[in-house]
Amino acid sequence: MGTADTLDDPGRPRRFRAPGRVNLMGDHTDYNEGFVLPIAIDRWCTVASRASGRVRVRSLELGGTVEVAADGSDEPSEVEPRWGRYVGGVVRALAERGRPPAGVDAVLSSTVPPGSGLSSSAALEVGCALALGDAADWGLPPAELAAACQRGEQLATGVPSGVMDQLSSLSGRAGHALLVDCRSLEIETIPLPADLAVLVVHSGVPRTLAATAYAERRAACESIAAELGLRSLRDASLDQVIDRPLARHVVTETARVHETARALEQGDRPALGVLFAASQASLRDDFRVSTPELDVLVEELVAAGALGARLTGAGFGGCVAALVEDDRVAAVADTATAAYRSRARREPQAFVCRAVDGAA
Repeated sequence: MGTADTLDDPGRPRRFRAPGRVNLMGDHTDYNEGFVLPIAIDRWCTVASRASGRVRVRSLELGGTVEVAADGSDEPSEVEPRWGRYVGGVVRALAERGRPPAGVDAVLSSTVPPGSGLSSSAALEVGCALALGDAADWGLPPAELAAACQRGEQLATGVPSGVMDQLSSLSGRAGHALLVDCRSLEIETIPLPADLAVLVVHSGVPRTLAATAYAERRAACESIAAELGLRSLRDASLDQVIDRPLARHVVTETARVHETARALEQGDRPALGVLFAASQASLRDDFRVSTPELDVLVEELVAAGALGARLTGAGFGGCVAALVEDDRVAAVADTATAAYRSRARREPQAFVCRAVDGAA
């Protein structure tokens, strides 16, 4: 049964598809107004919808049906089932922006693994937002729609997450990474070497946003910036934060984003390996968001022949992203996952991601 086959109205539905994302470099820099380097990936949330009097959404994988008022009056954090809170958050965020959505009867289906750090929630939010805007006959520029979806996620979860995930889903370009300025939301596209693959391996450790730890880190970063008299840590120099591990990560990671973009453009593979290793060390030691399992998985991927590997996303579990020569990706994946399975006693899942165009 297809996504559209479960809709009550037999008329032709409208379809929207929003990709997940893998961040190649720049984790925990987006909410510090820094830079990030994600790709939109070939794992999608697909939404089939028809205009209706109320927002009604069903999920084929997650189960259940969500109904919320189109005027945003329902409290997002109280919507059940829990995945529907993202729908309620987007509805309210759009209403707050003076863009109240028309009602839709919709079905969604997603191939973005939940709890993996690949932005399954952002893909859901963007797909639903496109369907809601289409039914109401209005559109928003990608940056504005991304900000609305970011606000929706914050309303749904209470976690002060950044805008990278939603903007990546909306703005992806096939064969390219996105160099995103998270202050201005300006984007530069960076071509990816055709003979390099992005190998993503799920550690088998579910990634909650570790909401308390995430919020604590964001609050600490904002406090340090205020103490230094700065708008955000994006404006800090390394000398200013050299003895502050959390802030030091933000400053050095932002620099690594630019260096990684240039290394990709120049095909500088040794530099990519050094940059990925430095990022993983900083996420582990300075920002403290890695886990023993993620550390082992990174080690095994590099030992198996990956050019570089690092956790991707917020951390606390989820996935590792690795750059691998295209003709070696199967061998690297098989060797690394077998070694990881033996050492970590976890069941990994490996898949190759292609950089794709954004939501439509």
